[in-house]
Amino acid sequence: MSRFIVRETLIAGLKVIERQPISDSRGFLERLFCQETLAPLIQEKSIRQINRTLTRTAGTVRGLHYQRPPFAEIKIVACLKGAVWDVAVDLRKGSPTFLRHHAVELSERNSQLYLIPEGFAHGFQTLTQDCEMLYFHTADYNTDFEGGCNALDPRLGLCWPKPITERSERDNSYPFFTNEFTGIEGL
Repeated sequence: MSRFIVRETLIAGLKVIERQPISDSRGFLERLFCQETLAPLIQEKSIRQINRTLTRTAGTVRGLHYQRPPFAEIKIVACLKGAVWDVAVDLRKGSPTFLRHHAVELSERNSQLYLIPEGFAHGFQTLTQDCEMLYFHTADYNTDFEGGCNALDPRLGLCWPKPITERSERDNSYPFFTNEFTGIEGL
C-alpha cells in the first residue's frame, strides 16, 4: 500500500501529495516523508533541513520566499495544526508559467503535502489561529542567496482569502517586480 497519492497541478513540477493515514479507534499513523517513495519527486536529493513554524494570528501572510542557486531548494510543506492557504509562484527563467501561481489549502484535516520545486517563491496565509507548519528542505538555508516577492504585487494576481492581519517588516519591504526581472537563472 502506498502511503502517498501524488497529484499534478497545472504548473510543471508543482505537486500536491495526499498522505494516506492508517486509522483505527485509537487514532492514526501518518507518514510525512519517505525517502524511497519520494526520491523521484525531489530529484534524488536528500532532505537537508526540517523546520517548523507557528503563526498565532489568523489572516497573517508569511512570504513569498525563495533561494537562488546554488542554494535553490525543493520544499515539501505540511500543515500540522490549523489551516493555511499555501501559495507557490513560478519564478523560473524561461518557464511558460513564469509569474503564475498555484494555491492549495493545507490543513490538519486534509492530509496534504505541497511539493514546491526549485525556482518557486513560497508563502501562505493562515486561515485559523495557531497554525503549525512543517517544512522539508533539500538545501541548507543561506541568507546571501535568499530572495522574496512582495505578496501584494499586482503582477502576481494573488487574491488572499482573508483580510491580511499581519506581515513581517522584511516581507513588507520586498519591492514589486519590474520588467527587468526575467526569472531565476541557473536552475
